[in-house]
Amino acid sequence: MNNKPYPTLVDHIGQTPLIRLNHLSDKTGCEILGKAEFMNPGGSVKDRAALGIVRDAEAKGQLRAGGTIVEGTAGNTGIGLTMVGNSLGYPTVIVMPDNQSQDKVDTLRAYGADVRLVPAVPFKDPGHFVHESQRIAEEINASNPGSALWANQFDNVANRDFHEATTGPEIWEQTNGEVDGFICSVGTGGSLAGVARALRARTDKVSIGLSDPTGSALYNYFTTGELKAEGGSISEGIGTSRITENFADTPVDAPYQIPDSESVPLVFDLIRQEGLCCGGSTGVNVAGTVRLAKELGPGHVIVTLLCDSGLRYRERLFNREFLAGKGLEFPEWLNLDG
Repeated sequence: MNNKPYPTLVDHIGQTPLIRLNHLSDKTGCEILGKAEFMNPGGSVKDRAALGIVRDAEAKGQLRAGGTIVEGTAGNTGIGLTMVGNSLGYPTVIVMPDNQSQDKVDTLRAYGADVRLVPAVPFKDPGHFVHESQRIAEEINASNPGSALWANQFDNVANRDFHEATTGPEIWEQTNGEVDGFICSVGTGGSLAGVARALRARTDKVSIGLSDPTGSALYNYFTTGELKAEGGSISEGIGTSRITENFADTPVDAPYQIPDSESVPLVFDLIRQEGLCCGGSTGVNVAGTVRLAKELGPGHVIVTLLCDSGLRYRERLFNREFLAGKGLEFPEWLNLDG
């Protein structure tokens, strides 16, 4: 009789492979590697933050059996929390801005989440989705104390800590300690901050880069000291107008501002040249690796995150009229007309 415990769903979060991006590696003379976070069970890098937050809350006694997880999210963290919650016995209430892709809303509802859409407003507005989620958690706890966890992914450093404990060490081991640069975009800041901490604990020679989409304030923060946003982007779930608790004190050596005109073509190049169908945030990340490769020069190993699937953004990325309305080209080789 086999008495070995078999892994459950949440045990398969993490340990994602590194994939060499052949075309960009050959073009830049660097080894451009993408960590395939879309291969997590819930389909995105946010599975890690979700599991880290839930396990931390359990350890601190903040989440009891049958308790409800409440979160404000652009989508992927909600999917991760709902998947983890279902696996561990916690229902979820997910508050989302109403300008996110319908594909992510549909996915959340398919997982059984209680999805509540609110108008997309700036963070300073009391109706912002993060503030709404906090209020909902407080209301649940008011009627039944201790029955709800507000995940608070932006300022709950369990997010960053989980990346420091898992994603960063995985990258170090998978590159045999030969990683010269790591770069990605920021939403909560947990991924970049956690990986940066893990890598910098092992070497001070790794360059940490920031790929910031237009419409986010972080590029200006690191270049001028001012949190000032300019323009906009079709990418979802990344970019911010503030320094979160997760991102505070993160060392950034190479900040880049990435317009959609640079990142979106790379999304389609990844499909055509690498067989990888990833979302807009991955395009921003990969654009950053190209910029960092030019800065560091040939012969370096640069890692980024392949965050999620492009199929979660059909209404935008694969919509000829939508892209044209944003001044973006639809690739000629892509035939969606049958």
